[in-house]
Amino acid sequence: MTITEKILAAHAGKKQVEPGELINARVDLVLGNDVTAPVAIREFEKIGVEDVFDRERIALVPDHFTPNKDIKSAEQSKILREFAKKYDLPNYFEVGRLGIEHCLLPEQGLVGPGDLVIGADSHTCTYGALGAFSTGVGSTDLAAAMALGETWLKVPESLKFEFEGELGPWVGGKDLILHTIGDIGVDGALYRAMEFTGPAIENLSMDGRFTMCNMAIEAGGKSGIIAPDRITREYVEGRCRWPYKFYTSDADAKYEKVYSYDVSRLEPQVAFPHLPENSRPISEVGVVEIDQVVIGSCTNGRMEDLREAAKVLKGKRVHNNVRLIILPGTPEIYLQAMQEGLIQIFVEAGGAVSTPTCGPCLGGHMGILAAGERCVATTNRNFVGRMGHPESEVYLANPAVAAASAILGRIAGPGEVE
Repeated sequence: MTITEKILAAHAGKKQVEPGELINARVDLVLGNDVTAPVAIREFEKIGVEDVFDRERIALVPDHFTPNKDIKSAEQSKILREFAKKYDLPNYFEVGRLGIEHCLLPEQGLVGPGDLVIGADSHTCTYGALGAFSTGVGSTDLAAAMALGETWLKVPESLKFEFEGELGPWVGGKDLILHTIGDIGVDGALYRAMEFTGPAIENLSMDGRFTMCNMAIEAGGKSGIIAPDRITREYVEGRCRWPYKFYTSDADAKYEKVYSYDVSRLEPQVAFPHLPENSRPISEVGVVEIDQVVIGSCTNGRMEDLREAAKVLKGKRVHNNVRLIILPGTPEIYLQAMQEGLIQIFVEAGGAVSTPTCGPCLGGHMGILAAGERCVATTNRNFVGRMGHPESEVYLANPAVAAASAILGRIAGPGEVE
């Protein structure tokens, strides 16, 4: 079996599962946010159970429109707050202590290798970086899981993506996944488990792995996953709150398809509007003037991302025509960035640093685009109207490209400002 099939079999209480099989599976953690959890909570109350299945294994993270931007968002957050109080849920994260959910939960040790995690947010697939099976679900499925501690799934086919070679300067997980989506398309992995392997993955940092698995959904994937190894162990040891298990794919595991890439000459990638599959190397971007840069999100709001951006921005100034917005993923990341002097670099360069929030990524707040404006973002989606006006444009890139673009006022590679 593949790593995905092994995890699903274990959680379904079966010795073996096969692609296409429908299973009921025990869940290790269920997640909701301020957009999706209120619907789940209303449905949960209709079920008629007296309590949730396990208070420790429900996480509520109001990160999308917080700090609350208006009355409606305040009401949404209030529903989560009151539900957490009613059922005494310890993993409700209030403003000031909350982070962007997919940065926060691994940091807090709430997900680990071998877990089965569902969340009412499409980027729940992020946790595959730890060797977990994690996927997004609808709010009604979340409600049922909060009551029962299980969910139903169709076992997905697996696709293997092998990455050979060594990554060059300023090339990381964001570029690997943008290149992959550019190759297979936004529906190229529809309801498939995307398994990332090879020397380039084995040498990729945990932050880079989170970025890759986070964007599996942008290829239509059911999940993204990387087999846990020494890098995973270093991250989870002393952090995970409950026992974890390392699974790996068998040598004779069956894959629907295997893709192989030599990444030795891969350049930083930029995804043009209005799909993540519209990726091209930085050398082929041309002159694209911009109005805004966003560095952060559940895709690239971690320490490695902020360090990369700060390295480019240090001693430089943001272009007069550009707004630079930086969103650290969690309070812990924010604090560490302060201690390392990164926040000072950002502010001195002319950037605005926000408390952790999803904010502009989904067109929520803290950086909405007007008609005709262009933004370079380290986020995960660049659909029509994703960050504001339907006539605005979002270009996806890694933090180094985003930072260089902020300096030059056009999409640029970091080599242009060194």
